[in-house]
Amino acid sequence: MFFRLKLAVCLVSVTLALATGCGRTADRSPSEPAAPAALSDSSNTGATAVEAGQSVAAAGGISTSAAEASECFWPRFHGPGGDNISPDAGLLKKWPQGGPPMLWTTEGIGEGYSSVSIAAGRIYTAGNIGDETTVTALDMEGRIVWQAPNGKAWTKSYEGTRGTPTIDGPRLYHQSPLGRLACFEAVSGKEIWSRNVLEEFGADNIRWALAESVLVEGDHVFSCPGGPQVSAVALDKMTGQTVWKAPSSGDVAGYATLTLAEFEGRRMLLTMSAKAAIAVDADAGELLWRWPHETRYDVNVLKPLYHAGQVFISSGYGAGSELLTLSSSGGKVTVEQAWSSEELDNHHGGVVLFEGRLYGAASQANKSAPWICLDWKTGQMVYAKQGVGKGSLTCADGMLYTLSETRDVGLAEATPAGHKLAGRFQIPAGGSGASWAHPVVCGGRLYIRHGNFLYAYNVRGPQ
Repeated sequence: MFFRLKLAVCLVSVTLALATGCGRTADRSPSEPAAPAALSDSSNTGATAVEAGQSVAAAGGISTSAAEASECFWPRFHGPGGDNISPDAGLLKKWPQGGPPMLWTTEGIGEGYSSVSIAAGRIYTAGNIGDETTVTALDMEGRIVWQAPNGKAWTKSYEGTRGTPTIDGPRLYHQSPLGRLACFEAVSGKEIWSRNVLEEFGADNIRWALAESVLVEGDHVFSCPGGPQVSAVALDKMTGQTVWKAPSSGDVAGYATLTLAEFEGRRMLLTMSAKAAIAVDADAGELLWRWPHETRYDVNVLKPLYHAGQVFISSGYGAGSELLTLSSSGGKVTVEQAWSSEELDNHHGGVVLFEGRLYGAASQANKSAPWICLDWKTGQMVYAKQGVGKGSLTCADGMLYTLSETRDVGLAEATPAGHKLAGRFQIPAGGSGASWAHPVVCGGRLYIRHGNFLYAYNVRGPQ
């Protein structure tokens, strides 16, 4: 019985919304999601009561108001460039004892591992409430503005949502773990259209359910249901109608989120299926290439990193990391391996590329010192340090914000010189399950989601 329980814990494959570069070096989209106009407070009908703490915290001259924070633009999983890098500057370089001041706590967002997206003074996430997948919008003080259902909830292994909502202008897009892809009015939560990508494109759900945070770019919303008929699909973002269907790669879906990259004038969608890294032409829907990358239990989670004609992928369960080099000839794109590494076998906490170095947590390869730094060009390990323990991360103002799976939060400079903590604290107990949702830094605030709770901390430096 103990062995089965231990094995089940080890098999976790939720992509928490689930992987890049502190200087905008990776996944630079040709066009970023449009920022919506300011949302009207008239949408605050039927708002759910929440526990909202002090919205303005002052400590030694440090403050952040809701008005300042509302300028934040983090419209999708891993931010506007998809690189998990915040544009914030002037943040704390060292935290006080006990961590940065907490601004507020909100309970009632539902169970799940979705991260947050932020635009036009609203914070968005998703979770299980009752037997429904539920999208939640909050104001910058943590008060729930609206909640809208997005189909049935995932209630099997590691129950809860995975994907993070994507904001594009006045619309919000979210894909449930059961494949229901829906478009909502961002201001009110009113549903505009929905489709089930698993049912309509002939795909079965995967072991721990879909975890993709959908990509919206130009006129299209993209999803990767996988399976025998398709690898990826493009839908008209206004109507939900099918624009193109990319041929199957021969795999079921992975748990990854798409990366949009441009290589020699060609726009590519990069992702990881259950058994490979694949690329699809973003405009024509052509399957460009497939690079095998197999793990035990078919757990490929990382959002691929793209930089200067190369693609980085990493997985746990015996796979490790690879850097792939792209070539183009006669209209065809080919792939070859530049290097591989067993030192960084990232599970689902993400990897950041910053100033030529890769930062992320290992899974099995370096259990006692999981925070790994690799050189992008060579794959050589620069360091392995304990930090707060295995977990997820984001990057802002040259610093790594790390979150362990057991609620510990750390701050460390993103430097090859080492992983020296400049602050550490623990978020409150109360949330259920592991703390897997990726942290977000935007508008001078650090947002951390754990289960049914969302926490906001003031990380802005003295003004």
